[in-house]
Amino acid sequence: MQPVEIAKGIYDVGVNDWNIRDFHGYSIPLGTSYNSFLVVDEKVALIDTVKKEFADQLIDNISRIIDPKKIDVVISNHTEMDHSGGLARVMHRVGESKPLYCSKMGLKNLGMHFRQKWNYHGVASGETLSLGQKTLTFLETRMLHWPDSMFTYLQEDGILFSSDAFGQHYAGLEKFDDMLDMDIMPHAKKYFANILLLYSHLIVKLLEQVTEMNLDIRMICPDHGVLWRKDPGRIIDAYKTWSLQEPVRKAVVVYDTMWHSTEQMADAIAAGLKDAGIAVRPMHLRKWHRSDIMTEVLDAGAVIVGSPTMNNGLFPTVSDFLTYMKGLKPKNKIGAAFGSYGWSGEAVKMITQELEAMKFNIMDAGIRIQYVPDAPGLETCEALGKQIGMALAG
Repeated sequence: MQPVEIAKGIYDVGVNDWNIRDFHGYSIPLGTSYNSFLVVDEKVALIDTVKKEFADQLIDNISRIIDPKKIDVVISNHTEMDHSGGLARVMHRVGESKPLYCSKMGLKNLGMHFRQKWNYHGVASGETLSLGQKTLTFLETRMLHWPDSMFTYLQEDGILFSSDAFGQHYAGLEKFDDMLDMDIMPHAKKYFANILLLYSHLIVKLLEQVTEMNLDIRMICPDHGVLWRKDPGRIIDAYKTWSLQEPVRKAVVVYDTMWHSTEQMADAIAAGLKDAGIAVRPMHLRKWHRSDIMTEVLDAGAVIVGSPTMNNGLFPTVSDFLTYMKGLKPKNKIGAAFGSYGWSGEAVKMITQELEAMKFNIMDAGIRIQYVPDAPGLETCEALGKQIGMALAG
């Protein structure tokens, strides 16, 4: 990817990772980018680097604009290795003595990552750095999504360099949201659901803080994906909505099945939800990636989980999904369990316990059907779907 001038004297010098398809167990079929930004003023600042494997490409991109040794300041908004992995290579080229700005938590994290005695400058919210005609302001965003995370705001141009907030996993030659022939918002939603959902309560506070600061945000530059220049308020408003976790009239039926019995139950529950006027997504755990399921869970009002009993326990994919969902802590959900079994039938009770631990509103003790469901059994499943649908309809 060639450097792109995103505003006068400001460049995206990052790289595309076209072939990556898995990011911490989260599927990214369109790859991703590691965005890095060069601000050329009386002083030159580099904001964030890239994954280690792409460090030479980053340096080559910088070299197309200036000699890397002319960089005066390096800023690390976030120490996760997809943004700091290339830092050692960059510091070697820029000059080991050049100041490296990060949050005060970043001091600790970078030190443990690299064991280098660089010229660290830990900054707190509200601190500024003058580059000459341009001024950078730092804003701590602790636990969004690491303890060291921060934003850097370029006052004169109204540009927010937002680290891992407001991003999407997308690799493309189109650098801005208004250059795409597709809607990038579903990818931004997936990013939120699988990375930031856990920190929703902190995002609410952060957005309030940004509003109080009355920042003139004309462009948002995340470290992954396209930059928001057409309407940056669109993604800010979406984050406000997603972080409140207010459910819509939608249910997700998540399940796996061995001999189609649990699948028949899932279909009957979905039919009952549909009859109650609820949008419903049945999602087979070996047909849908767990990260795509979590994207649907984000704004769903109900999550109904089904599993056959296998070896006196949960089917492995169901156990995996419950662990994944539990870590992201979705809120304001109705929950229920169902499943078929041969001779013991523990799975339904185990699912219910997991949903209770997530503080879901459990609508039913769960439906267990031995071997193949008969007509009355399927009617019971459909009735459960209608019951949950009526609760969602209010």
